[in-house]
Amino acid sequence: MDLIIISLAALTASILTLFSGFGLGTLLMPVVAIFFPVEVAIAMTAIVHLANNLFKVALLGKHANREILFSFGLPAVLSAIAGALVLDALSGMSPILEYSLLNRQMQIFPVKLSIGLLILGFVFLELSSRFSALALDRKYLPFGGIISGFFGGLSGHQGAFRSMFLLKAGLDKNTFVATGVMLAVMVDMSRLLVYGWDLAGRQQQEINWLLVTAASLSAFTGAYLGKRFLHKLTIQSIQTVVSLLLVIISLGLISGAL
Repeated sequence: MDLIIISLAALTASILTLFSGFGLGTLLMPVVAIFFPVEVAIAMTAIVHLANNLFKVALLGKHANREILFSFGLPAVLSAIAGALVLDALSGMSPILEYSLLNRQMQIFPVKLSIGLLILGFVFLELSSRFSALALDRKYLPFGGIISGFFGGLSGHQGAFRSMFLLKAGLDKNTFVATGVMLAVMVDMSRLLVYGWDLAGRQQQEINWLLVTAASLSAFTGAYLGKRFLHKLTIQSIQTVVSLLLVIISLGLISGAL
């Protein structure tokens, strides 16, 4: 059942990312977290995210701006490792609150509380017209790499900040997309080193590779279907539905229901 649900979630998330403004990881990770511990869900989602972006790199990678890959990408790689280490520290903490609700024992863990709050925060950022229009000067690219990379390593939320700093970098459309994809791959690879080391060291939960493969293939299919068939839907309606679902899931993580 988890294989079917997560594959469908990857398919749907990949379709919606073409229109909603949210990234694949933002939409997929909360669903995976229903079936796996949050830190494992983030790692599994990172693998699917990396596979999806490698597919895009094969198509667009040659257009990436090498100067930005250096000035933005290197700080992002280092801070992604730091963010992943923070996630590791949070995942090892005991519940900070326990309570009963409707004859069900609820536990609020620091890692679920933190990720739930981050999802909630990024939902409002993605929907904010002021934030979407915000673009910072090119000289701040290293600082942008630090911010984007850290949140990428901590929860997978890297796209919103990355776009904010790349918008005023003077890139054409193809170069903007290709550079963003290459930067996402750099962050994914660096944070996966930490996630993989952590999971192998603790031996508490192994990655479900069958599920990861199915989700990756579903994401590829979703991107194709979304580009071909969903052009008639309004972006605003999709954003509203996706945002509502993300808010529900984030509240579930925060409250201990998930």
